[in-house]
Parts: sequence; structure tokens; C-alpha cells
Amino acid sequence: MLLGLTIGAWIILIVMISFTGSSILIWAWARKSGQFDESIKYRMLDDDDN
Repeated sequence: MLLGLTIGAWIILIVMISFTGSSILIWAWARKSGQFDESIKYRMLDDDDN
């Protein structure tokens, strides 16, 4: 027992940290690539009569 945690608890902790880190990286990549651009949802409302 290292720091009062069993091996199973350490494995779960490492898995949770890796999932959290990967989700933050995926969110940052999506934000950088423009997935959360607010102007896109109003594009269909633009009147293009050309």
C-alpha cells in the first residue's frame, strides 16, 4: 500500500486521470478547429439570393 491506497485504487486513479486528460485534449483540439463556432448555426438564416 503506497500512500494508503491499494493497487486497484491506483489503477482506477491512473485511468481516471488519463480519461480526463484525453477529454481535455480532444476538447481543446475541437475548439481550435472551430467546432464551437457560434456563427455557423446562423448560416442557414442568411438570405442568399445570388
